[in-house]
Amino acid sequence: MVSGEVFNLIHDQDHDMLKTSPQPDVENLPKYYESEDYISHTDEKRGLMSRLYQTVKKWSLQKKTNLIFEQNSEVGSLLDVGAGTGEFLKVAKEKSWNVQGMEPNENARRLASEKGIELKSSLSDFHENQFDVVTLWHVLEHIPNLEETISQLSDLVKPNGTLIIAVPNFKSYDAKHYKEFWAAFDVPRHLWHFSKVSIEKLFSKNFTLEKTEPMIFDSFYVSLLSEKYKTGSKFSLKAFWIGLRSNLKANRSKEYSSHIYCFRKAK
Repeated sequence: MVSGEVFNLIHDQDHDMLKTSPQPDVENLPKYYESEDYISHTDEKRGLMSRLYQTVKKWSLQKKTNLIFEQNSEVGSLLDVGAGTGEFLKVAKEKSWNVQGMEPNENARRLASEKGIELKSSLSDFHENQFDVVTLWHVLEHIPNLEETISQLSDLVKPNGTLIIAVPNFKSYDAKHYKEFWAAFDVPRHLWHFSKVSIEKLFSKNFTLEKTEPMIFDSFYVSLLSEKYKTGSKFSLKAFWIGLRSNLKANRSKEYSSHIYCFRKAK
């Protein structure tokens, strides 16, 4: 979207996941986020897509906080990795969670600070801490050092604690329909592309998968973006139809556009 460069997706058959190739060097990754269209690092409501994104975000924030209460009978410590502008942590803090967060983007950290949420810039800042809940909302696909990060996440979760991960699903109907135009591929910012099989395999060493939840609005939002990339249309009724069809097919196949995975660490 930013550079106009072309990247390939290589299938890792052992884990049933795709890898973006070539992967940019870590020091070069930030330039691919330098776009006004990358709205997860802003609170902007200008334009149709931004307004839709922010509206759905309000609903999803309540769902996310409800989910952490479902997985944990009492409030406790919470770390949000890739916290963006701190909206989720702000809501969780209002519900009495003891919150901390990590966000590498400087502008997003500044916006979070204005809401009273102070974020660290690296996971290494938490190496001596453990948390009752660790969350990654559409973050894992962005992380360069996947195996190292998974190990770090395991160390950050308390025994019997909860790890919650949300990622796109490249096996969804909307992914298969839009193919190279599928917005959730988002290369090279998305370095990895997961299936339900790959997520469970990657975290099976130290965690047990307790619950998988669909993110039903993602198919509509991603389809709108995909239609824009494919045809240039800023708004498309066809995209809504593809999003609806994706959810209807997923009702049988259980392959939604995005999933939330709730893991429990061994005691």
